[in-house]
Amino acid sequence: MAETKELQVKEKQEAAAPAEHTKPGLIFTPAVDIYENDNEIILLADMPGVATDDITIDLKDGVLTLTGDVKPWENDDESDVMVEFEIGKYYRQFTLSEAIHQDKIKANFSDGVLKLTLPKVAKAVPRKITVNNG
Repeated sequence: MAETKELQVKEKQEAAAPAEHTKPGLIFTPAVDIYENDNEIILLADMPGVATDDITIDLKDGVLTLTGDVKPWENDDESDVMVEFEIGKYYRQFTLSEAIHQDKIKANFSDGVLKLTLPKVAKAVPRKITVNNG
């Protein structure tokens, strides 16, 4: 018997900001996937509706901060009929460990997904130690 799975739609989650923001508007937490291999950690942040020029990535005191602004779709001469895609800002922070080579972090944005490549420092990369006889 075939098993059926119901498709679950994940709604935007409004961020619980640790501090008050000085700009009005909604702030959302982008959904993130993180995975790693021996040499790097890959972080994927889902930020639909954000243009590449509206993404800011800051790194200060070991804290990586991602922000992205979503601008309204309608023009000045248009009015909303129905709006399900809420406009606001994406905001998320990560504390980086000493295992990350912070000077070599790379970022790429494509199809609403921000991809950060966080290379590991040499001492954090696993290595095999040969055991000699005698």
